[in-house]
Amino acid sequence: MWWKALSVVLLIYTLLAGMLVPLKSGIERVDPVFSSTGDTMSLRFYGYNTFFAKQAGEPIRVWLYYDEQFALAAQSYEAVNDTVLEAIFIMPRNLPEGKQRVPLNALVDHPVAGASLLPAAVSLGQKTDSTATGPLDAAWTANPVEQLHVQTGFSFPYQNVIYESIRNTYFHVPMWFVLLFLFTASVWYSVRYLRNPNPENDRRASAYAETGLLFGILGLVTGMVWANYTWGKPWSNDIKQLMTAVALLIYFAYFILRRSFDEYEKGARLAAVYNIFAFASLVPLLYIVPRMFASLHPGATGNPALGSQDLDNTMRAVFYPAIIGWTLLGFWIADLRIRYQRLFDKAVGLEG
Repeated sequence: MWWKALSVVLLIYTLLAGMLVPLKSGIERVDPVFSSTGDTMSLRFYGYNTFFAKQAGEPIRVWLYYDEQFALAAQSYEAVNDTVLEAIFIMPRNLPEGKQRVPLNALVDHPVAGASLLPAAVSLGQKTDSTATGPLDAAWTANPVEQLHVQTGFSFPYQNVIYESIRNTYFHVPMWFVLLFLFTASVWYSVRYLRNPNPENDRRASAYAETGLLFGILGLVTGMVWANYTWGKPWSNDIKQLMTAVALLIYFAYFILRRSFDEYEKGARLAAVYNIFAFASLVPLLYIVPRMFASLHPGATGNPALGSQDLDNTMRAVFYPAIIGWTLLGFWIADLRIRYQRLFDKAVGLEG
């Protein structure tokens, strides 16, 4: 059928684009990370997919900035190579708003690679002297951050910590969409079975639940692989991990219940009722409870969000086709399972 061919095309596109499209330029770290007012500092900026040594007709601009109002421009810079940039900063005599220490964001604007940002890259502390209470040093406002370049071309956003593992977004996150779609189909056929005890309705409810559980396990495993890279270990008792494990265990119990009765119709009916309650617990466990607690997942506190900070337009061009492709594959697998069960039931004399 056409939708099966479409799933293959979309998954091939997801695999190729998700793995081959490069990341945008970014700043991995700045060294050293501590400085004091009045010092002259030589800072090294370590870039990722950057082109510091590439001449583009315009100079590279480098800032350490506190906010939109206060920014310090580098006095000079030298590109050691494409990924290392040395810049000289003359730190001002005092800090904005009378603070004793402020975090400064690092910003490198390259005409080709665009603007690369590292939040809270340098901590600037106030020396104890008479300049601390004097008028604010003019260097803070002399060179504002403006007219930044934008990197052109199709590329994925650079994010510190996750780096290239951002590509797992196209494999880990869609698993949960497929799980939800398949479990929705499963509970729909469970309701239909309770209204009309046709074995075909039960076969479909069971097959969709089985396949949804399969994708849930895949989502948990790909998440653990990702967590091992970004968080340092595969299982951190994160609220999302815990609630996902509980949800999958609830659905494991669905299949145990189905096989707990010698009488097929009784087991199918009780399993259908259980499936309704299992599905009712799914949304709170995966989408409501995690919002009530802090989470290691990126996004808003308590729950990862697919917002502008997590997905840009280039990622959406791969992410949405990935969801469709994986979903169609999930229903394809479920369809094969239904056909197998239909043949098995016919062989043992269960009609319908």
